[in-house]
Amino acid sequence: MTSLAFSSSFSFLRNDAVGGITFRSPKVLSRTGKLKLKKSACRYATKTTSLGVEGARASAEVLEDQTMAKEARGGRVLRVGLICGGPSAERGISLNSARSVLDHIQGDDLLVRCYYIDRNLNAYAISSAQVYSNTPADFDFKLESLAQGFGSLSEFAEHLVGNVDIVFPAIHGRFGEDGGIQEVLEKYNVPFVGTGSRACRQAFDKYDASLEMSKQGFITVPSFLLQGSEVNESELSNWFVTNKLDPNSGKVVVKPTRAGSSIGVTVAYGVIDSLKKAKGIMLEGIDDRVVVELFLEGGSEFTAIVLDVGSGFDCHPVVLLPTEVELQFQGSVDVREKDAIFNYRRKYLPTQQVAYHTPPRFPIDVINSIREGASLLFQRLGLCDFARIDGWFLPSSTHVFSSTETKYGSTEWGTILFTDINLISGMEQTSFLFQQASKVGFSHSNILRTIIGHACSRFPNLASYNSVSSHLPGRSSGSKPTEALNKREGIRKVFVIFGGDTSERQVSLMSGTNVWLNLQAFDDIEVTPCLLAPSIDCSSSMDANIMDPDSSSRVVWSLPYSLVLRHTTEEVLAACIEAIEPDRAAFTSHLRNQVVNDLVEGLKKHSWFTGFDIADELPMRHSIKEWIKLAKENQATVFIAVHGGIGEDGTLQSLLEAEGVPYTGPGVMASKTCMDKVATSLALNHLADLGVLTINKDVRRKEDLLKTPIVDIWHELTSKLQCKTLCVKPARDGCSTGVARLCCAEDLTVYVKALEECLLRIPPNSFSRAHGMIEMPNPPPEILIFEPFVETDEILFSSQSTNKNADRLMWKGNSRWVEITVGVIGKRGSMHSLMPSVTVKESGDILSLEEKFQGGTGINLTPPPASIMSTEALDKCKQHIELIANTLQLEGFSRIDAFVNVDNGEVLIIEVNTVPGMTPSTVLIHQALSEQPPMYPHQFFRKVLDLGSERFL
Repeated sequence: MTSLAFSSSFSFLRNDAVGGITFRSPKVLSRTGKLKLKKSACRYATKTTSLGVEGARASAEVLEDQTMAKEARGGRVLRVGLICGGPSAERGISLNSARSVLDHIQGDDLLVRCYYIDRNLNAYAISSAQVYSNTPADFDFKLESLAQGFGSLSEFAEHLVGNVDIVFPAIHGRFGEDGGIQEVLEKYNVPFVGTGSRACRQAFDKYDASLEMSKQGFITVPSFLLQGSEVNESELSNWFVTNKLDPNSGKVVVKPTRAGSSIGVTVAYGVIDSLKKAKGIMLEGIDDRVVVELFLEGGSEFTAIVLDVGSGFDCHPVVLLPTEVELQFQGSVDVREKDAIFNYRRKYLPTQQVAYHTPPRFPIDVINSIREGASLLFQRLGLCDFARIDGWFLPSSTHVFSSTETKYGSTEWGTILFTDINLISGMEQTSFLFQQASKVGFSHSNILRTIIGHACSRFPNLASYNSVSSHLPGRSSGSKPTEALNKREGIRKVFVIFGGDTSERQVSLMSGTNVWLNLQAFDDIEVTPCLLAPSIDCSSSMDANIMDPDSSSRVVWSLPYSLVLRHTTEEVLAACIEAIEPDRAAFTSHLRNQVVNDLVEGLKKHSWFTGFDIADELPMRHSIKEWIKLAKENQATVFIAVHGGIGEDGTLQSLLEAEGVPYTGPGVMASKTCMDKVATSLALNHLADLGVLTINKDVRRKEDLLKTPIVDIWHELTSKLQCKTLCVKPARDGCSTGVARLCCAEDLTVYVKALEECLLRIPPNSFSRAHGMIEMPNPPPEILIFEPFVETDEILFSSQSTNKNADRLMWKGNSRWVEITVGVIGKRGSMHSLMPSVTVKESGDILSLEEKFQGGTGINLTPPPASIMSTEALDKCKQHIELIANTLQLEGFSRIDAFVNVDNGEVLIIEVNTVPGMTPSTVLIHQALSEQPPMYPHQFFRKVLDLGSERFL
């Protein structure tokens, strides 16, 4: 519901034109009036994060005033209604997509209003602050007091008629991609981005879509539909036989027809197993229509973004560079892992189990056929604006289908099959949309505004909004700082470094990418993304968490825009090496030029599109010494986003200080102390009388655990720590990696075995007490800490209830202790505590890696509800947090995890993170938004940057 106000217009330059379209060099952009924010010049319509109904209405009035003011300055303002949420299991991902869209489309010419649909299809007008929540569960239970609700979808649509010009649906799955929201908007003649309701209904249902694709002449995967109680075992058996599958053991894929994002997708063996898993999908309420398909052996999965660049209803779809999805497995894995598919977890959580290749490693004729086929399919299915189409390439050596020579997809190299149509593609920061778009010259803002611009062209009353794509925040690849940055007097340089080789490196990539994108909003700084490459093979037996004795041997890569948008550091590094490999670089360049020429043919007809803004540049490799020297020469401030290892143990800080290079976060000694959990406790032991408590610890070496009888170790630990259950964690790691609750000696046996076998993860429910997936450090830690497990009161939401009291918070409050996480920000000696967040675990006793940092998972209550903690106790808690921060000599910003007594505010310290997670959904953003006035993400990261720079002046 709020909007950033940008302060400058965009100017175009450079004569690298193709067919009338100008390529805008990032280096030149950075010198020519980027549409960027002046420091502290952002204006938001909403100044509070908790809006009641009256607050929401007042906010709307402010927005109207702001819109009129903008229009008075010249030009019309396009009002975009951004709708997220929905009833499906993808509602958390929807929130991530909406957050990304909100970040990248706002400007003087475009005003964003945010709306939310809950699981029961109730509609609300929400503040933009709520879009930065980690998951809808963060605010579902308080929507009635937080937002402006609408009595019905009809009332909501009537509101949209008078308050927005066009809707951008960001609802994934049901009601977003099945034609639901589109039908509501069509009924009230509200313009919207994307495909119409009728085409959505057909394309969203996997079985119906497959039938239509076959009818249109495409090769499809043989499938069998199971619907409700109409399950005929003999018919399914006949289908198995017809498709040359053993009815007892034939391998198939079972999936809901109307879920999306691999939700509920599983592998089955034979008829009986297929029926069992199909019934499971139905009983879980995922879908009452389930399809059984052949398991495609020996093939490669791909996905392709399709962008319509035609005029009005004249469809001209162009397929960007497709991405190959490669499943990877390390070490010994069982057959279930090898039969794994690209499921929800692999799609949305950074993991080494998946690697992406853009463009695919297919023959060029196959890639051209994929692009041609996806474009044809887009037209034949009646899709609009943009979509993502998934499929498979089966090499000619794979004999699965017969009599398909006359259908589209049969090539001399093998068979191309299109399997899934995604009407509203995921729009997280590193999603396929942005990966593929950046490869051909679009920044995040440019591709989103291009989609909106095209959607407007389909509605005559919006034709006057002809500059929606021309007001773009500039983007710099930053891979050649010495060539471009020194030419800009008065522009401060910032190097954002992320990566490393600890188990937290993937979170680090997410953090660094988010910081890099947010800081680019300012016109007085130039930001370069940098990857700290691994110093060792992360699968080796060395302990990557022990300080590298020769840190000077480390390598840092300065990255161009498109190479940052990856899911893992391994992918980024591989992409860097691939980018400078001559044959692969030439192959990619050739395909890129093909796509650009196709895009230009359509885009040159649109006055609102004035150029691409991402250049095709190469990464640059430096030793860490060279990189620090480069930072010094450019008078750059280093924004440290390296979690764990040399980024958090004082090593990187020491190297930078030696050369006089300013950096963000605490100094060398504070970093060293906080990295060591035992040292942290010792530094705070004397504060017990002041309300700061520490947890007793026992430190053990891995080698001692492996050679001592487990029963003896368990008895020693429980006797010494005087407890019945233990919490085990790596001594020098964080982010919930390797952290587990152990309730008996058998649990300890499982954990030690995982260390011994170097497991990458401990599967759910491996211990005696239920728990979720536990990510393990890779390589295993040499030193572990055992502590008494602190029992807290369980906080629950009746989120699955269908009664009128649904989404109510439930807390018994027996122990009077809850777990919190708190950000601190400021200068050394005067650190300020942000608003604490109560952390709620969705499964098990330990917050998972996903729950801490992956958007769409985990629940954080910010501020702590009054029903749990009084204002007086909260104030005491914040005072204790500030005491901890100042005692440890923290500065810049950090995050403190602790337990708090809800009656008196006493704090029991868990750990201190000097380089906390800075992902798009990090709890620190929620807390910054609770400040008065609220600090939005770019403002928060700018504040952190300035604190780092100022202390070295």
